[in-house]
Amino acid sequence: MKTDTLDHFDEEHHEALKSIRVSRIILPVLIGIVAVAYLLWRQFDPEEFALINWTAFTFFWIGASLAILIVRHLAYATRLRILSEGAFSWRKCIELIFIWEFSSAVSPTSVGGSAVAFFVLAQERLSTARTATIVLYTIVLDSAFFIGSLPILFLFFGTNMIRPNVNNFGDIGAWGYYFLFAYTLMAAYASVFYYGLFVSPGQMKRVLVGVTRIPFLRRYRRKAVALGNDMITASQHLKQQSLAFHLGAFLATAAAWSCRFLLLNSLIIGFVKTVPLAFWPQFELYARLETMFVIIAFSPTPGGAGFVEILFGGFLSDYVTNPTIATVISTIWRLMAYYAYLLAGVVVIPNWIRGILNERRQRHSYQGLASEASLDSP
Repeated sequence: MKTDTLDHFDEEHHEALKSIRVSRIILPVLIGIVAVAYLLWRQFDPEEFALINWTAFTFFWIGASLAILIVRHLAYATRLRILSEGAFSWRKCIELIFIWEFSSAVSPTSVGGSAVAFFVLAQERLSTARTATIVLYTIVLDSAFFIGSLPILFLFFGTNMIRPNVNNFGDIGAWGYYFLFAYTLMAAYASVFYYGLFVSPGQMKRVLVGVTRIPFLRRYRRKAVALGNDMITASQHLKQQSLAFHLGAFLATAAAWSCRFLLLNSLIIGFVKTVPLAFWPQFELYARLETMFVIIAFSPTPGGAGFVEILFGGFLSDYVTNPTIATVISTIWRLMAYYAYLLAGVVVIPNWIRGILNERRQRHSYQGLASEASLDSP
């Protein structure tokens, strides 16, 4: 993105704009290429690859995965339309989700795209209350889905949802303990936002500001004050909403996240003929995939690039026993659900910025004409 384009925005928005500039795709793409090259070098067997039957069955399930990806995007768009209370058209919601997903793809997954979401929604001339509600409530909804569903899945599948053939937590291994750590961190993170939105936003603001009195956290004081104010604003707005508003937002969230896992279910069905199509085995695979995504949620790399590709084969080794097929599945999956959003961002974001700039110019021109008219009037 050119510097002259950035100059049209306020200085406080430059950081958010820079985080969604098109050049940001270079790092995750390079990391992904290195990871795939490493997997190909270590695991890829040309003879095994030649044995893959690219049948109509396989292509059907690849097509099903693409359909699920589209449903996932529409589910996120539905949530945005619900949370914006219809302020955005369906087309605008779909466009904004592309930008939101792009910002998440070029940021470490532990950071996400919330800061960008605040900026983007503000440019769409959405009220402060609605903007704060959308961004902060989205954090609560996403976390609530995992925090609520994982214990239920554990009741069904026990530690097998973390690793195969494990009878107690002492055998879950390093990834299992990392999952427990990630789940605990996610629960704590969600609790802060839930308390701030639905219990006592004023008290949460005082806690956030108080924490920044610690010397090495003082530089975050301004952000803590802003977050506290946003929580108070969003809390007041959420208290005015109906049960249908909350239920619709959660169902859209659950549908979107479920589609993330079902996409992989479909790909594995297409390539691994030994995985049963029956509901219960697929449900158990779904549970394993949700567990894997909790671990991915705290990846230090942009969009989990590299980290995800390497994690995939080992985490699902009892389902995808052939390393070559695991590499093929993970590559197709990432092309669909990750790199496709990077490419979409290259097209959508510059067009969105041009639209915002044109709207600003037109608005300023109109205001200028109105001022001249008022001066000329007697």
